[in-house]
Amino acid sequence: MGKRLDYNQIAPAGVAALGGVYGYVAKSGLSHTLVDLVYLRVSQINNCAYCLDMHTRELLKKGLGIEKLALLQAWEEAGDLFDERERAALAWAESVTRVAQTGVPDEAYEAARAVFDEKELVDLTIAISLMNAYNRMAISFRNTPQAALGK
Repeated sequence: MGKRLDYNQIAPAGVAALGGVYGYVAKSGLSHTLVDLVYLRVSQINNCAYCLDMHTRELLKKGLGIEKLALLQAWEEAGDLFDERERAALAWAESVTRVAQTGVPDEAYEAARAVFDEKELVDLTIAISLMNAYNRMAISFRNTPQAALGK
């Protein structure tokens, strides 16, 4: 399946705006590894091959253990492999990403608020929303993963 168009060339200001949000998240104070785990989990839910490839590579570069990568999709059954903040972030990411099905219930909010302060939760939700936008761009326009390019 080939790339449909290069949105970076067609709408550079729009892509730059998304990049600005990405930069905000990077400077938000949330752990970079936590954010990358959330980006990867959101990309798994959305089946975005381009983003799955990119965020897996990023986490490997950061030294994340292969166990966490292998079990991310089943994090709830992974025992203590994921810490409290990671589990709360992943649960929140799943509920927010699946908003049409979940409605992001009060229980999900209360669970996230038990672990994250208000600003952290807003920043985490911005990160989740951003990755959902990036996934939709990459899937809609068929961005090719590096792995498929032999890189």
